[in-house]
Amino acid sequence: MSAVARKIMRRIIALASITDEPGRVTRLFASPAMRRANKLVAGWMREAGMKTRVDAIGNLIGHYAGEKPAAKILLLGSHLDTVRNAGKYDGPLGVVLAIAYVAELSRQKIRLPFAIEVVGFADEEGVRYQTAYLGSKVLAGCFDRRDLRRMDTDGISMADAINQFGGDAAKLKTARLNPKRLLGYVEAHIEQGPVLEKNKLAVGIVTAIAGQSRCQITFTGRAGHAGTTPMNLRRDALCAAAEFVLAVEKQARTTTGLVATVGQIQAKPGASNVIPGQVNLTLDVRHQNDSVRRAACLALQRVARQIASGRRGQAGWQLVQQTRSVPCDAPLSRLLAETVGKHQCKVFELPSGAGHDAAVMGGITPMAMLFIRCKGGVSHHPAESVNTGDVRIALAVLTDFVQALANQT
Repeated sequence: MSAVARKIMRRIIALASITDEPGRVTRLFASPAMRRANKLVAGWMREAGMKTRVDAIGNLIGHYAGEKPAAKILLLGSHLDTVRNAGKYDGPLGVVLAIAYVAELSRQKIRLPFAIEVVGFADEEGVRYQTAYLGSKVLAGCFDRRDLRRMDTDGISMADAINQFGGDAAKLKTARLNPKRLLGYVEAHIEQGPVLEKNKLAVGIVTAIAGQSRCQITFTGRAGHAGTTPMNLRRDALCAAAEFVLAVEKQARTTTGLVATVGQIQAKPGASNVIPGQVNLTLDVRHQNDSVRRAACLALQRVARQIASGRRGQAGWQLVQQTRSVPCDAPLSRLLAETVGKHQCKVFELPSGAGHDAAVMGGITPMAMLFIRCKGGVSHHPAESVNTGDVRIALAVLTDFVQALANQT
């Protein structure tokens, strides 16, 4: 499997060269780079013996038939989109790894009691339209059609972007999977954290995916001349926002297991000699316990309004997206753990603080996740790195896991 692992790594590098922004890895939903990525990966799928299709929103799906035409389907995969200036492995590794596994089945002319479909999801990161899991939501049948009206920074609606990409925003329901035909969904993904590396382990079993809230907050004050407005008369929206950012940090530091991030800030009118009259910022809050996460969001909403009021301004709060905490399926996870035990000295379980398409797919079928160690726990960054030896172990685990599942079917 070492040669196959090296091939996986070469393919990851080849995929990383496909980008919307030269000089760094950026592939956004329904972009020209995503179209080229789908074309490249579809070629690998066909080479592995799969029939391919691209659905109405742009998910790439490769189908490897089972022993019987009406066989159930085991879904494998991850996402092909990225954040801006991303690493190479977040998402694509799970897709390329699954393709490599199916390629070996095809080479040996093996058919299983179930079919396998490898999915390259069209959007997991939610960068372009500030709402994530578009691809998996369509497959799971929980896509909110109101999102089609969302605009990107260039003023292009989501509906128009889908249609320009070659999809069909009017026919998203046709892409919905039938839960009765699904055996389960299994996703291999880099950990995006330092726990496995700290424990000197190649892979780990995910127990649950943390719930997540994404909010848009607007602080409104009053713009004014930077040189002529006395400090005691100012209603500086950016100062209010800065105070709120520190309050977010304090809330997370004092709540066990909570993580909260202000990732984007936009001050208007945006001139060096003008007091900011309005500031828009994003807030990302996550916790394994949904009640803790919701309570934190409510507390921060009150804090935002208190800060704004104290500075004679206003605070607007919009919940952009909310996903519940999703536990991984116990039977699938136990089988995955038994398989991991054959390939490393210790079976290690850990939660995922990051969101994944698995969280959505878990709403319609049993799901499990395998984490793969990444160097320094670094992710969403060009320094993202994975060891070839760990990829080899992950491939061996996936191979034995699917065979064990076939033996039970």
